[in-house]
Formats: sequence, structure tokens, C-alpha cells
Amino acid sequence: MEKIWILLIAILIFLIFVFLFWKLTSGGAKKEYGTKMWKHWPTRLAYWQGAILYSVGFTVITMFLLKWGNVLAF
Repeated sequence: MEKIWILLIAILIFLIFVFLFWKLTSGGAKKEYGTKMWKHWPTRLAYWQGAILYSVGFTVITMFLLKWGNVLAF
């Protein structure tokens, strides 16, 4: 049961980081690529791949910081 809670916390942290990445960078990305290029899927795919990779990295770092600070035990 404890592993389920850790997994849910990790998913929640991941979703928070994806949301923050989207909120902070979506306007600049649309402005940089232009609306015509933004409508093509390769442009958005690259954007979301970056969002997912950054969020995974920050989630891993956050989880290990929480473990190091004895907030989580896994």
C-alpha cells in the first residue's frame, strides 16, 4: 500500500511540473514558432517531448530530495 502512495505522489509531482512548464513556456513557444508552424504536429510534438523530459527530470530530482530529507521512505 505504501508503494501506491509513493507512485501517486510521483505522478502528482510530474503533473504539476508539466503544468508549470506549459504555463510558463507555451506563450513564448507559440510566439517563436508562429501560429502557422504551431499548428503542425511535429512542432508541438517536439514541444511536448521537451515538456515531458524536463518534468521527468525534475520529478526524479524532487523525489530524491524528498527521500534525502526523510519526507518519503522508498
